[in-house]
Amino acid sequence: MATKTNIITLNYPNFDKTLEGNLLLVDFWAEWCEPCKVLDPILEDIANEFEGKLLTGKVNADDNRLLTNKYGVMNIPTMILFKDGEKVHHFIGIQPKESIISVIKKYL
Repeated sequence: MATKTNIITLNYPNFDKTLEGNLLLVDFWAEWCEPCKVLDPILEDIANEFEGKLLTGKVNADDNRLLTNKYGVMNIPTMILFKDGEKVHHFIGIQPKESIISVIKKYL
């Protein structure tokens, strides 16, 4: 059985529209980034667990330099939590699922 994914692909053209009125967790990643691959199943779990309450998206940092520069992404993986278009939390590196969830719950 195929796993359902609730993670959306974000890029410069659709990013700002996706931010509007949402709680959005964005993962900045790259194909060559091994820690990013470790984070993938954690993000998938979070996206499924918070379906309908949280949007979860991924930005390929190599293909979207304008976004990485705009949000000060210097290292990957980096996750940024946005609420109603405003950056409310910034995670750098692999984070335990429980730590990410505790931050998300503050903004629900």
